[in-house]
Amino acid sequence: MELQVSTVSQAGHAVVTAVGELDLYTAPRLQQALVALLREQEVDRVVIDLSGVEFCDSTGMNVLLSGMKRVKERGGVFELAAPRPAVLRILQVTGLDTVFTVHDAIPALDAM
Repeated sequence: MELQVSTVSQAGHAVVTAVGELDLYTAPRLQQALVALLREQEVDRVVIDLSGVEFCDSTGMNVLLSGMKRVKERGGVFELAAPRPAVLRILQVTGLDTVFTVHDAIPALDAM
C-alpha cells in the first residue's frame, strides 16, 4: 500500500497527515515531507496525524524519531495524534509512547 502525506500549517504550527502504511518502502515519503517542512517554513510545533496509518514498522518509527529530533533541535515541539490501535500498540510495546507526546485526537490548528 502506498503512503499519502499532506501538510497544513498556520502561524508556526503544522499538522502532517499520513494515510496508508508506514514501512520500509513508504517511510522515505514521510521523511521527505518533514525535511521539506522544516527547510521551507519556520515551525515550532509539528503534529503528525496518524489516524490514517494502518501499519507502522521500525523504519516508520525511526522516521518519526528523526523528525522529533530535528524539531526539538530547533526548540520546537513534536507530537503524534490519533494513532490507530495497531500503531498505538507498537508505540507501547517499544516504549516509544513514553518518548513521544501522543494525543488521542488531532488538535485543531487554531487551538495549537
